[in-house]
Amino acid sequence: MRDLLFGAAYYPEYMPYDRLDKDIEMMKRAGMNTLRIAESTWSSMEPEDGRFDFSCIDKVLEAAEREKMSVIIGTPTYAIPPWLVKKEPEIMVLRKDGRALYGARQLMDIVHPTFRFYAERVIRKLAEHTAAHPAVIGFQIDNETKHYGNYGNYAQEMFVKYLREKFVTTETLNRAFYLNYWSNAIHDWNDVPDIKGCCNAGLGSEFAAFQRTLAADYLKWQSRIVAEYKREDQFITHNLDFEWKKFGADIAQDGYSYGVQPDINHYEASAALDMSGTDIYHPTQDELTGAEIAFGGDEIRCLKQDNYLVLETQAQGFKNWTPYPGQLRLHAYSHLASGAGGMLYWNWHSIHNGYEAYWMGLLGHDLEENAAFREACRIGEEWGRIGQKIAPLKKENKAALVVDNRSLDALKWYPVDKDLSYNDIVRWIYDSLYELNIECDVVDINALMPERYQMIVTPALYSVSEETTKALELFLKQGGVLVSTFRSFTADRNLSIYPDKKPHGLSECFGMTYQQFTEPGKVTVQGKPVRCFAELLQAEAAEILDSYEHKYWGDYAAVTKNRYGAGYAYYVGAYLEKEQLKGYLLQASADAGMEAPVERWPVVIKNGTAGRKKLHYILHYSAACREIVCPYQEAADILTGRVYRKGEKIALADWDVVILEEREGGGCYDNQSYFTGI
Repeated sequence: MRDLLFGAAYYPEYMPYDRLDKDIEMMKRAGMNTLRIAESTWSSMEPEDGRFDFSCIDKVLEAAEREKMSVIIGTPTYAIPPWLVKKEPEIMVLRKDGRALYGARQLMDIVHPTFRFYAERVIRKLAEHTAAHPAVIGFQIDNETKHYGNYGNYAQEMFVKYLREKFVTTETLNRAFYLNYWSNAIHDWNDVPDIKGCCNAGLGSEFAAFQRTLAADYLKWQSRIVAEYKREDQFITHNLDFEWKKFGADIAQDGYSYGVQPDINHYEASAALDMSGTDIYHPTQDELTGAEIAFGGDEIRCLKQDNYLVLETQAQGFKNWTPYPGQLRLHAYSHLASGAGGMLYWNWHSIHNGYEAYWMGLLGHDLEENAAFREACRIGEEWGRIGQKIAPLKKENKAALVVDNRSLDALKWYPVDKDLSYNDIVRWIYDSLYELNIECDVVDINALMPERYQMIVTPALYSVSEETTKALELFLKQGGVLVSTFRSFTADRNLSIYPDKKPHGLSECFGMTYQQFTEPGKVTVQGKPVRCFAELLQAEAAEILDSYEHKYWGDYAAVTKNRYGAGYAYYVGAYLEKEQLKGYLLQASADAGMEAPVERWPVVIKNGTAGRKKLHYILHYSAACREIVCPYQEAADILTGRVYRKGEKIALADWDVVILEEREGGGCYDNQSYFTGI
């Protein structure tokens, strides 16, 4: 990908009148080169069973080819037509609370044979019709796929088959999950009960993992179909999304991409893709920090250790997202700084009726130029001018943050606190690293290769195999630095709690154990309140970095550090203030041989290489102006051409971006080189 992709999702089917030529002309004026179409319009392309109409798609392809624009074709299977539901009502997914009613998207049973038959037919017809077109550069299979809470008969029958293959005997199954509790043990495979009533955390989480596999296999199934038709120069991608955190509990369309997606495993699903893709939505205005863009990018990039596409992100969105001047441009460069190879808005135009009518596109309901469009024009002009100088950006981070769907499931069954979820803990750690300008990969536990990293961080890694603990012990012996938090190394992969002192398998590495944990109450550390949860750590060989301040818990450590082999193991036993956590992370990164960052958020530094060029993105998330100092012997701002020498001041306007390219012979480059603040 030598050219950055820049564009939007486009739905002429939704338009109040025909304006295709006008839209294409405006897109070209904005410097856009890519359209994403078709993924939600099954009822338009197959209005009746077996009657296909691709005329709207053809018009877009013809216009795109004429204007030398590229098109990504989306398979339309996430929003099913009403005639299909009328033909087979049980195609609607059966969830814990009953069968879904038709209307919204993503409410079908993805393993139902009838759904699969009609989905395969429309995919084949669409791929056959479009794959040969010269404007088509790739296919997006489905859209934000998940398992949709599928507890249907087909899914449960498949689950029993899966259990038989994995555990072989019912006795092995009973032992793995301690099913003798409350007479849940089975002695005949025909006696496996309806999983909707399951009260066993391990078995329930096994089904959740199985549901995620069904979703990943569904994408692999679509990928195999599309692969029969696509050209060698076309890619297959998918827009993986994240857990959605709402601003307000009563407003469905009010929130942002937050943390690990509970309903599909990204690493497992990425096997279906040639190129990883994602949807990232985030707070803006005064709440814009860039953390969601960075977290999403760091996770999606690591799925294939390569560049990825942002297939959806906000242009304007709902009221919380209307960007300040300069913020759209900052958003765009923030994606590139994490390794994105392009960015498409959802969507080009605002919709005039329907559920997402006020999820505003780049154009408002008047479909005229506006402030957002004019800023997109600036992005397009700059990317057209400098795109090949900055892409594709390659990154090689020295720290890894480990995420795990099994641990997420576990902390749903056994909550740390009503106000603290697994993803809250993940973001507590990630955001602290981000604000310190310590770049990290976000790596699924199943894809972790410890030898790649100097520092590994495990937020609430509750469920862990013996193989993983041994790999982490070897990592420490060989000089790595491990930072772990409370609720790590507690249970095996079946969520059966290990029958020993915690942290299991690594207590010698950490030089401490704990037997009790508590609601903090009035506990403090360094005078700051501890919130939600505290493990009462008993230091043995470990150095105590901080203890609890409390009449009864004061004899216990809150944070420890231990030398093990050639490395160091840190353990944070409580949910502390973020500023306190940052201090421990700085110590750990120093022990890992990573140069201490000087600049802090709201100035964020992202580093990488493009070809042989060493690039440093300076991203300024603030309405206030400031100055920083160039640490390199000589570096040029790719955007302006201005050359800076070591010690010279770099002025940052509000919501500003500077991209520095080091000149030959100018200073040394390291992944953790940062700017000194004034």
